[in-house]
Amino acid sequence: MTPAQRAGQLIMVGMTQGGADDIAAVRASLRDHYVGSAYYAGGWEGAAAVQAAADSLQGQTRQAGSPGLLLAADQEGGQVRQLRGNGFTSTVSAVRQGQLTPSARRAYAASMGRQLRAAGLNVDLAPVADTVPAALGKDNGPIGAFDREYGNDPTKVAAAVSDVVHGFDSSGLAATLKHFPGIGRIAKNTDYSSSGITDSTTGPDDPYLTPFGAGIRAGAGLVMISSARYPKLDPKHPATFSAPIITGLLRQKMGFKGVVISDDLNTPALASTPVQERAVRFVGAGGDLLLTATDRLVPGLTRGLLARMASDPAFARVVAGAVQRVMTLKASLGLVRCG
Repeated sequence: MTPAQRAGQLIMVGMTQGGADDIAAVRASLRDHYVGSAYYAGGWEGAAAVQAAADSLQGQTRQAGSPGLLLAADQEGGQVRQLRGNGFTSTVSAVRQGQLTPSARRAYAASMGRQLRAAGLNVDLAPVADTVPAALGKDNGPIGAFDREYGNDPTKVAAAVSDVVHGFDSSGLAATLKHFPGIGRIAKNTDYSSSGITDSTTGPDDPYLTPFGAGIRAGAGLVMISSARYPKLDPKHPATFSAPIITGLLRQKMGFKGVVISDDLNTPALASTPVQERAVRFVGAGGDLLLTATDRLVPGLTRGLLARMASDPAFARVVAGAVQRVMTLKASLGLVRCG
């Protein structure tokens, strides 16, 4: 791969059903910046439209001789599901899923996985491995307010997360644990706020990390890093840019060897950091896949990676390692052609 192609493999761009970030914009990102992954954002109606977009994009990559795309969606269930309508059955919230028996929960996840696979997806940006304390409940802006948690006890959440990962895996869908190391204890939503997103409790041996460990052992292919701050883990940086959290805790202490993906980099929580620097700092901290809801960030993310790769051989080697992890995941999903 050329440096530009390697940089492109480390970007996942959002696409909407119409609007500024529609499939035409994503096709341009694939063509001009070699972007290697995309996700369905903003709500899509009907499996036929979803599959048509998948077929179009995968066809473009095949024609270019590039590895197949990781195609993902936030399909958690309940209020958080980007794919609706014909071909996608009604889903229940994680709170409700947490009340199912283990076998029913696995079957439910497997059914959801089969629907996504049939529509051309290969990654779900789920399950949520965050635990929301009962005392915080709905006052937890990102998770509790939308019933996105499997429960209020990390042991029970861990069991549910493991079941969902196994269910997805049985359908050929890669699971994404999120939002490491947990956003169940913060007040505000990192998607919309730069304040109220500090977790002053979570430490390196915190029981709230248990669901992430369970998901890793179950075989989740990806872990999404939150944009919140964790002073007991890293007093200087948000998790997105934290080597102690991504490399030290997640990779070394917890043994995760798969793909580390960011949460949306186009967020108020990271707005004070220039776009090019967001790319360099995330990958430099141990991250692999830069997620942006809008293609407008793609040129800046690419320029940041290319400039640092050209000036810093050590960083170029870090990028090569990240690309290898992405390619390993793609190979496991049948997206890399041999010979």
